Amino acid sequence: MSKQTYRVCLCFRRQFKLQEGGPPVDIKELFSHYSENRVMTPEHLHRFMVEVQGDDKATKEEAEAAVDAIIKELKHHPIFHRRVLNLDAFFRYLFSDLNPPLPFPPKVMNDMEAPLSHYFVYTGHNSYLTGNQISSNCSVVPIIEALKRGVRVIELDMWPNSTKDDIDIVHGGTLTSPVKLNQCLEAIKTYAFVASEYPLILTLEDHLTPLLQAKVAKMVIETFGDVLYYSGSDTITEYPSPESLKKRIIVSTKPPKEYLDKTNSMEKNDEESSVKMKTSPEDDPWGVEICNPIEKHKSLNEDQVDESFQYEEETVKQNTELEYKQLIAIQARKLKGGVKDWLHDDPTAVMRISLRETRLEKAVENHATDVIRFTQRNLLRVFPKGSRVDSSNYNPLVGWCHGAQMVAFNMQTHGRFLWLMQGMFRANGGCGYVKKPDLLLKNGPDDKVFDPKIPLPVKKTLKVKVYMGDGWHLDFKRTHFDIYSPPDFYVKVGIAGVETDSVMKKTKIIQDDWTPKWEDEFQFPLTVPELALLRIEVHEYDKTEKDDFGGQTCLPVFELRTGIRAVPLHDHKGDKYNSVKLLMRFEFV
Repeated sequence: MSKQTYRVCLCFRRQFKLQEGGPPVDIKELFSHYSENRVMTPEHLHRFMVEVQGDDKATKEEAEAAVDAIIKELKHHPIFHRRVLNLDAFFRYLFSDLNPPLPFPPKVMNDMEAPLSHYFVYTGHNSYLTGNQISSNCSVVPIIEALKRGVRVIELDMWPNSTKDDIDIVHGGTLTSPVKLNQCLEAIKTYAFVASEYPLILTLEDHLTPLLQAKVAKMVIETFGDVLYYSGSDTITEYPSPESLKKRIIVSTKPPKEYLDKTNSMEKNDEESSVKMKTSPEDDPWGVEICNPIEKHKSLNEDQVDESFQYEEETVKQNTELEYKQLIAIQARKLKGGVKDWLHDDPTAVMRISLRETRLEKAVENHATDVIRFTQRNLLRVFPKGSRVDSSNYNPLVGWCHGAQMVAFNMQTHGRFLWLMQGMFRANGGCGYVKKPDLLLKNGPDDKVFDPKIPLPVKKTLKVKVYMGDGWHLDFKRTHFDIYSPPDFYVKVGIAGVETDSVMKKTKIIQDDWTPKWEDEFQFPLTVPELALLRIEVHEYDKTEKDDFGGQTCLPVFELRTGIRAVPLHDHKGDKYNSVKLLMRFEFV
């Protein structure tokens, strides 16, 4: 349709002429340069792909396939009886899914033979929660959704059920409703490798007795079978590679001895205070298991009681170590002492530690290089602070810029920080593992470690041109953005990376147009392009209220394809719109 009518009141209507979304001037000039007699052959298109798009490895067969695909789409046009493109068809090609901003088709680009500690890993936090951290339901659904999106680290919090004879997955100390462990394990088994064949890491927050730990071991072994990875040793000096762990599930948690030590100290405290206050079963993870033997054997003398109890305790410990500890391929270490102690790099063994986001922020203030040095061999998991009861997230770049592999996110809530997370893991074919840049893995002269806070010289500049956008009229209702007129779109473009590179800019506002043409250019000097993400957001300007959301995406700069590209936009959740795209040009100088 060429016109659109909006009702302002019962007696007044406004009519708007729809602008044609034709090719921008640059596209017309390029077509003129790379065509003959107003038609472009596959040979012409191939030359364009190499010289303008920078696709040095593009083949003539790929150009022919692109021409054939567009001809098939426009076969009702008379010109397409021949294997050539006219200007409109060439424009259609540039604005199609055949011309995306990242490598196409998606494929693994990184060397996957390095140790696990050399990769950023797509990591979930409290993966079983459907909503907030306090009162939402626990379910297998968010676990399945995360795995479908390519998440490679799933976290489960294990607690005894109400009868202390089974395991619930639940956020302890809250009103969240539990889901059974066996249901979660079955869901993980089914969906673990639907989006990526690279290893799935299962982090277990363990609040169980040794008897229930043994039950967990049995359930995990029976569910995962040969897919389960065993390290074969309590200590290893280097993690295996993602390539060597394809289609394997890896368990990561603290060794059971740490649980027993912690529980024994809790026992003593409970016993000391038992005269003054009654301990509820929820406060005592051992429940009646501890005191019942003493109550049953009052006739025994004190030595007999001690001997009997010690024997039973040792038996439980030994069984746990055999049945549970052998599952732990990535050992987590409990934090003790200060920052220097947390980040101690033991040359005889690698390990994983977990830091709350606020602890990491504090640690990097004065120990940034220590954190990076630690993460060159060991794994660092960062998780949201406890006050994020709404399941909000934090800036993942604080962790990534300091080498943290597992920046754990709440995948069930959405916003700019999660868009950054999704953008990072669009890299490397979306396999859930992205190789860390060499500056985080290799030290400079005199063993100097990279420090994100120290400004570096500009390595390259990214030039971005935003030509136009299209597709909103297909994916949104006519009155979605404004009930009285077509939308007034503008684009925000920027960089998320090290502090000196991070910036946000925006185009002019194009009023009353479903296919806006901005043709605005921006330049972004980059000191650390290896850690830079290109942020793109579209908003609809509103004079009286908050601007409406019109789509977003986030792209890893280090995999960005140069040239003129069709950039698909996504909704709040990160799901791609059917039709909405921007036409943009990228160039590095």
